[in-house]
Parts: sequence; structure tokens; C-alpha cells
Amino acid sequence: MKKFSMYKTIKVNTDKQGVTYVTMARPDVHNAFNAEMIAEMTSAFEALDKNLDTKIIVLQSEGESFSAGADINWMKSMVKATQAENQEDSLKLAALMRTINFCGKAVVAKVQGLALGGGVGLIACCDIVIANEQAKFGLTEAKLGLVPAVISPYVVDAITARQARRYFQTAEIFTAQRGLEIGLLSEICPIEQLDELIAKQIKCLLSTGPSAKLISKKLVQSVVARTIPQQKKLDQYTTQVIASVRVSVEGQHGLKSFLDKKKPKW
Repeated sequence: MKKFSMYKTIKVNTDKQGVTYVTMARPDVHNAFNAEMIAEMTSAFEALDKNLDTKIIVLQSEGESFSAGADINWMKSMVKATQAENQEDSLKLAALMRTINFCGKAVVAKVQGLALGGGVGLIACCDIVIANEQAKFGLTEAKLGLVPAVISPYVVDAITARQARRYFQTAEIFTAQRGLEIGLLSEICPIEQLDELIAKQIKCLLSTGPSAKLISKKLVQSVVARTIPQQKKLDQYTTQVIASVRVSVEGQHGLKSFLDKKKPKW
């Protein structure tokens, strides 16, 4: 298995079939995002998009959880940052989501355990998502007085506007079965069958033409009327939204309450 440049927060390996595995490797913090991880994942997906040896990308993670969303230290920096600094920070996350979503290679997500906030965003950016039956999901930003702005274009695409209007506001945790019903997931299975189902999808993808896969992906994105330039314009709006919410009275109270392990006053 060929290894790419060494990263600190992720692992990138390609097998003989041309399947590249991008593994989030911060299991001690449930693969939560920080600035370094966002930068490394963006760099990796940009490189793999251009890499001729890579035919398919599998996004996976080490440990019990897929991704718990934002790292607590990253969240601490949000409290003190200005609105402009918050938007600049959010644009980096937007670039990661955009890079995965518009990647020219088929992207398969292998999901176990917990996926919250930005972790759900990553899933929504992938083409095929296989999760174990015990996995849990949540768009929990509203509990902190925040909103899932940056990931919203991809999550709304995946679960429809109707479901997004519910889960963005309630911040409730939902099951893998519910994730399957609303379109976030492609298939669910017992944990011991996860690798088998991933291998099955890889086999199907390897049986189709590389240009056909790329054109099919772009076709779907064009039909739903969003191209990369359109997405970049939308990213400006979504990052402005989250930046303004983070510095608002409610957002500051929610973040500080979470960091102080207190219940917010609402």
C-alpha cells in the first residue's frame, strides 16, 4: 500500500487497486476538527483529485467515532475572535467541504460511532455513505446558540430542506436508521459487515469508467444547479452567517456555557 506525504492528523494510503484511504487519526478527541486537520484534509483531497493513481477515495476514521465536529480548543478560539476572524476561519472549513463535494473521484464514507456537526457535513459531501447500525448523528450547533451554516448546502442536498428545517432547529440526536430514511446514509449494517459493504461498493465503482463516474457526478451537481463558482459565492454567505452568529450575544453565551460545562439560559 502506497503512503502519501506524512500528515499529523490524518493518514493517506493507496492500495494496488487505486483505492485511497483517507483516515482521520485523532481518536482521542473523537476525530474532532481543528485548524490543522482541516488544512491537512483539504490538502490531501486536492492532491488526490489530481493524482492519476487514485481511482476511488474512502473517507474513514480511527477509534469509536467518525467525527465529533469541532475540537474544543478550536471552539475556545471562536469565543475571542472577531467577526472578520471568524469568517476567515470558517472559509477554511468551507474550502474543505467544497473540495470533498466537488472532488473528481468517487468518495465513499465509512462511518462508525458518532458523527456530529461538521462530521455530518463531511458525510453529506460524500457520494456513498455506509454506516454501522449503532451509529448516531446530530446537527447540534443550535444547542450552543450557533447554526450549521458552512455545512448547510451539503446537508440540505442530502436530507432535503424539510428535514433540515427540523434537525437544524431541534439539534436532536438521530439513529443510523433515521439517517438512512432521510437520505444522509446510503446503507447501514452491523459493525462486523462494514468492511464487506465498503468492499462491495468499491467493486461496483471499479467496474465503471473513470470518465463516466466523473461526468455522472458533475451531471448531478449541474442538475441541482450548483457549480464550484456558485458554491464559492454561497460559501461567502454561509461563512458570514456563522461569523455573525458566533459573535452575537446568544452565540457567545452558548459557546461560553459549553466551555464552562454549564447549561445555557434558554
